[in-house]
Amino acid sequence: MEYKNFFNEIGVSDEETAKRLEEIKQEYFFGPDKVYFDAGDDMGYIMDTGNNDARTEGMSYGMMICVQLDMKEQFDRIWKWSKTYMFMSHGFNEGYFAWSCATDGTKNANGPAPDGEEYYALALFFASARWGDGEGIFNYSQEAQEILSAMINKGGPDREGAPMFNNENHQILFTPGSPFTDPSYHLPHFYDIFATRAYPEDRDFLKKAARASREYLIKACHPVTGFSPEYAEFDGEGLRHDLPWTNDRHSRFYSDSYRTVANISLEHIWGGEDIGQTAACAKIQRALLDDMRANDFKIYEVDGTVYGTEKALHPVGLLATVAETVAVTGIDDVSKEWLTTFWNTPLRKGERRYYDNCLYFFAFLALSGNYRIY
Repeated sequence: MEYKNFFNEIGVSDEETAKRLEEIKQEYFFGPDKVYFDAGDDMGYIMDTGNNDARTEGMSYGMMICVQLDMKEQFDRIWKWSKTYMFMSHGFNEGYFAWSCATDGTKNANGPAPDGEEYYALALFFASARWGDGEGIFNYSQEAQEILSAMINKGGPDREGAPMFNNENHQILFTPGSPFTDPSYHLPHFYDIFATRAYPEDRDFLKKAARASREYLIKACHPVTGFSPEYAEFDGEGLRHDLPWTNDRHSRFYSDSYRTVANISLEHIWGGEDIGQTAACAKIQRALLDDMRANDFKIYEVDGTVYGTEKALHPVGLLATVAETVAVTGIDDVSKEWLTTFWNTPLRKGERRYYDNCLYFFAFLALSGNYRIY
């Protein structure tokens, strides 16, 4: 498979791209504004600097970045921290990872978030292919297979708890057993790979999940704006009821939602099947063009209506994910403007840098031809 450096389209050389990628790596993992921290002799964690905790989202993202950049030491450190402090070895959520821990390893919650498990599993499969399986928790492929087995089979005759997929419609859930989903958790390109590497008895389910997610993404992305809601019903509409812990439906185009078109774009890079879900990419470029030019991203309803007076909490992340859609649309006047603006935008500084810079890193890897299947 060929991986294209899209920055060439705006006059950036491969050498300049490689230099910039190294700078991003240094700042993210080792610089004064880093989000990665060593812990003891052989562990490390990715810190959500806005909430002062470690989350399975960021931990699994960090592992994916590490395997893409051949950073085995940091990969193994993050994975050991995850297994030591976040993994739940018994009870209702046995086999899953607590979605949030304090940076000393104390669990802040005993529930998981399925996007973490998805990224853990694929990062582990890639580590197995790139570095080979080791022993114990470093038998990467077996660890990934066990994660997927739990996600699919918990709640069955012999496994306490609830699965992370709906067993009837094959959609990934917001939390195990929940009656709704999060469009940005739908990763059909991951499921395609899982369907060739999971335990044999889980592969057919994962093939069905890939198809279901592609069909779902068409419904979840607005036909005019390309925006998706943060949390949504199984029919793709935004959540229709408030959640008791926030008194909000989270049905707007907000922080979680930014990842949806980035996921669609990465699937396209990886040669995934397009049944219409990529149409959202050109739409979102145009829907947000004026606000990108003004450096003034807001909070939006999925139809593009501005919600309230607050600004987007993660504007750099939003810029990065929309820029990533250039991989789908190719270069025209609009997409070239997005790509150029992204190239000229640095990593975010300050306490909210974690989420923005994770999305930024992924977008840069994808657009530079360095987000690859192993």
